[in-house]
Amino acid sequence: MKTYETERLIIKPITLDDAAFLLDLYNRPKFIQYIGDKNLRSIDDAQTYIQNRFLPQLERSGFGNYTITLKENNETIGAVGIFERDGLPIMDIGYSFLEEYEGKGYAYEAAIKVKEIGMTDFGLEKLSAITSKENVASQKLLGKLGLAYVKDISLPNEDEVLMYFETK
Repeated sequence: MKTYETERLIIKPITLDDAAFLLDLYNRPKFIQYIGDKNLRSIDDAQTYIQNRFLPQLERSGFGNYTITLKENNETIGAVGIFERDGLPIMDIGYSFLEEYEGKGYAYEAAIKVKEIGMTDFGLEKLSAITSKENVASQKLLGKLGLAYVKDISLPNEDEVLMYFETK
């Protein structure tokens, strides 16, 4: 699996070694509020989640979930990826960051790179995204990434109504 770089970031495919970071990120209040509780309570839970949720897609398609690390200090600050998601007709781009790294342009820098990788390296013609109605920052970022709101949807076996976006 290939690692990518931007001016300030290293974007690498997630591995089992990222379990401690994922456990921290997925249990942050903003992650739970906007994305949901993934019920990761231990390193073992996080490793199992990576093994079952992320690694199969990476191995099958060559792309999936990536960790985002700052070049300047090797600090892992977030995750970004393109996902196969039940209930969505096309691949879904998603991202999440530790709060202390929000508002610095990292999300745009990482997501625009992953969007480019998906479309150029892997031949994806369109991407989708979902976000909660309350997550205004994510909605704005999706607009900057060239995705437009299409409709409200609910994913299978979930009650929450989400905003659905697609590349223009």
